[in-house]
Amino acid sequence: MDIAVDTVTEIILRLRAVEVKEGPTDPDSGSNAIDDGATDILTSGTDDATEEEVRSMIGALNDDERADLLALIYVGRGDMEAEEWGDAVRFARERESVGEGAARELLGTPNAADLLAEGMANLGITPDLPQA
Repeated sequence: MDIAVDTVTEIILRLRAVEVKEGPTDPDSGSNAIDDGATDILTSGTDDATEEEVRSMIGALNDDERADLLALIYVGRGDMEAEEWGDAVRFARERESVGEGAARELLGTPNAADLLAEGMANLGITPDLPQA
């Protein structure tokens, strides 16, 4: 794998922060965080930089690292087996070359963080993640 385990771990943590967000449920509440128990931190909003951080992190990766990241999703989701790692990476590179961005694919995949962790586990790699 060309991508560092620590990098994947950081992306997993940031993806989990994005995945727990929901759309505004009471956009006109006008309450402050203390009154509502800080539940607005789980609501996506215009001042939320978490998704942009994920996009920035993925954008900073080189082609090989982005391919590995996508390949981990495919192995974690069961599209390919760990023994097919080379094929998974080649497929990921093909997806990238036809305009399927890694950030868009990761952010558009439900439970992408869990799939990345599962992909690593299938490869015998144990990331240092807090328990979800």
